Amino acid sequence: MPAMVEITNAEKTYKGGFQALKGVNLEIREGEILALLGPNGAGKTTLISTICGITMPTGGTIRVGGHDVVTEFRKARALIGLVPQELTLEPFETVWSAVRFSRGLFGAAPDEAYLDDLLKRLSLFDKKHSQLQELSGGMKRRVLIAKALSHDPKVLFLDEPTAGVDVELRRDMWEIVSALKETGVTIILTTHYIEEAEAMADRIGVISDGQLLLVEETASLMARLGKKEMRISLAEPLTEVPASVSDYELTLEEDGALLIYTYDTRAERTGIARLVAALAEAGVVISDVETRQSSLEDIFVGLVRKNDKEDAA
Repeated sequence: MPAMVEITNAEKTYKGGFQALKGVNLEIREGEILALLGPNGAGKTTLISTICGITMPTGGTIRVGGHDVVTEFRKARALIGLVPQELTLEPFETVWSAVRFSRGLFGAAPDEAYLDDLLKRLSLFDKKHSQLQELSGGMKRRVLIAKALSHDPKVLFLDEPTAGVDVELRRDMWEIVSALKETGVTIILTTHYIEEAEAMADRIGVISDGQLLLVEETASLMARLGKKEMRISLAEPLTEVPASVSDYELTLEEDGALLIYTYDTRAERTGIARLVAALAEAGVVISDVETRQSSLEDIFVGLVRKNDKEDAA
C-alpha cells in the first residue's frame, strides 16, 4: 500500500528555542486509520499543523500525495481535510451554506449532488437549512467533518473528534470514521481515549516530547496485551527469587514483599498452579494474590516514562 503522507526528519523549533518536533519520521499509508496518542504538549497538534501547512517546519520534509507541503503548498493542502477540536462555527449560518463555502475556499467547482450525498452520509441532510446555533454539540461536530470533507480530500485529520461528546455520540463518530475509511480516505486521529485507538485504528503511534516513540500495527500491539500479571503478596519479604522457581517470569518489587508473575493468557497453560505449588515447597508464604490485565494505556505510560528517564540521563 503506497504512502499518502511521508514525514522525514521533521523538526519544528520556535523563536524562543523550544523544540516541538525532534526529527519525526513517519509514513502513513493510503486508506489507513492512524491513531496518534500522547500527553498534552507532546507535539501532536504541532505535527498535524506542519502537515496541514498551518505551521512551517524548520527542518526535514513532509509530503502529502507526493507534494511537498512547503514548495507545493496548494497541491498538498488540496488533498487535506482538517477537523479541529474546537467547535468554531458561525452560529447564524446554515449547514448548507457552511459546507458549500468551505468547498469554495479550496477552489473546487460547485457540486450540489456531492454535498447532498455528504450530508446524507453524516446524517445531516434533514438539518441542511438549519442554523448552526440550533444544532446539538454532536451535530455541530458532524458539520465540522462535513466542512473538512467538502472538497473531497484524500487525507482527513481528526483532532480529538470525540472530546466532550457523550458515549452514544462517540459510537456514532466511530461509525462515521469507519465508513469514511471504506471510501479510501486516509485518516489521522489524535485522541486521549485509549479505547478509541484500540477500536478504530489500523496502527497506533505514540508521541512524547516531540519524538515518535512507537508506531505499530494495532493487531500486533493487542497481541502484546495478551500479557497478564499475577501479583503475589508475601507474608515475609524475599531478598531474591528462589532458585526453584527461576524458570518462571518473576520479578520482586516493594522491597521483596511483592512477587510479580507475568504470563500469556492465550497460552494453553498459564503455569499458575505449578508456580503456587513450587513456592509452597520453597517455604514461601503467600498472603494475597491479585491479577491484572495489561492495557494499551500501560504500554503508553511505560513508553513515556522510559523516554523521560532517557532524556534526564
